[in-house]
Amino acid sequence: MAHTGGCAAGTIGQSGPRPGGGQPEQQALLTDVALCFGEMVATSTERLVDTNGVRLRVTEAGERGAPVVILAHGFPELAYSWRHQIPVLAEAGYHMLAPDQRGYGGSSRPEAIEDYDIHQLTADLLGLLDDVGAERAAWVGHDWGAVVVWNAPLLHPDRVAAVAGLRVPVLPRAQVPPIQAFRQRFGEHFFYILYFQYILYFQQPGVADAELNGDPARTMRRMIGGQRSPTDPGAALRMVAPGPEGFIDRLTEPDAPPSWISRDELDHYISEFTRTGFTGGLNWYRNFDRNWKTTADLEGATITVPSLFMAGTKDPVLSFARSDRASEVITGPYREVMVEGAGHWLQQERPDEVNATLLDFLKGVQW
Repeated sequence: MAHTGGCAAGTIGQSGPRPGGGQPEQQALLTDVALCFGEMVATSTERLVDTNGVRLRVTEAGERGAPVVILAHGFPELAYSWRHQIPVLAEAGYHMLAPDQRGYGGSSRPEAIEDYDIHQLTADLLGLLDDVGAERAAWVGHDWGAVVVWNAPLLHPDRVAAVAGLRVPVLPRAQVPPIQAFRQRFGEHFFYILYFQYILYFQQPGVADAELNGDPARTMRRMIGGQRSPTDPGAALRMVAPGPEGFIDRLTEPDAPPSWISRDELDHYISEFTRTGFTGGLNWYRNFDRNWKTTADLEGATITVPSLFMAGTKDPVLSFARSDRASEVITGPYREVMVEGAGHWLQQERPDEVNATLLDFLKGVQW
C-alpha cells in the first residue's frame, strides 16, 4: 500500500471472531496498514492464519525468507501494542510476525479455560513459523507474552534462535502449584498479598470478567493511564490490590491519556475490547496451576540461546517480579537492560530504547 504524508495506524480489525467466541469469519486477507515510526514507513499486512486449531489475526511485515521475529503481546493488549517496533525491525531486515494471541482482538476465543494453557499458547506461535516456512525465530514477548516466550525454548528448543522478555523475567520452576503458593506462602506478608491478590481475584470465572467487561472504556483508561504516577507512592498498591468492588476501581481515573499514547490509539484498544471482552485474556491467568502441573518434565531444563530481559524502573510491580534468579534457568548468553523512568507499557512508552536494544540484541543471533 502506498503511503505518503503523515503516518496513520491504518484500518485494523476488519474481521473478528463470530459472536459468542469460536473462529473468526472466513477472510484470508484483512487489510494493508502503514505502520509508522518517525519518518520510517513499513507496509504491513494483516491476515488470518489457521494454527493449532484456532485462527489468529497476524500483522506481518518484512520479506519472506528473512530471519523471523515473533512479537507476543501481554494483558490486556493486542498485536497493535508492537506498532512502534514492527516497521523498525522490518526495515532492518527481519520478517515480523505479531499476532493477536488467542482470546484477543481478531483471533479465536475458545470457551474452555484449559485451551489457554502454555502448551496451546506456544503451539499457536509455532504454527505461525510453519505457515511461513521458518524453522526458527527470535521470540520477543511483553508481560504475559514474555511468559510465553520464556517457555518456548524450554518446550520447543529447536524452534527458538533467541528469546527476549519485556517486563516479566524468567523464573525457575516453583516447588508447589503457584496459586497454592500465593495463598499459603505469602498470606502473612502484606506486600506480597497486595501483589498476588489480583491474580487470585482473576481465578474465579465470571467475577473479574463482569467487572472489566462492564465498562471496557473505563477498564482500558485506568489500566493504561491510571497505573502509576511518580509523585503518588500509593499507585502501585492500588494497581495490584482489588478494592471492595474489584480491581479497576482501585486504579486512578486519568484526566487524559499518558503522553506516550494518543486518544485515537487508546480508542483502538477500547473499540477492540468492547467487541471481544476480557475473558480470553483472563483465562490465561486461570492456567497458572495447570501450566505448572503439565510442565513437570521441564524440571532442571535450561535456556541455552541468547536471552534478553528488559524492564522499566517505574513498573509498579517490578519489585515483585525480580530477575535475580535468571541464572538458575539461563545458561546461554544473557543480557539485562533497565530503562530508567519507564513503566509497565515499555515498548509503547519508550520505543526508541526498546528498538535500539532489540536491534543490537538481534545482531548477535545465529539463525
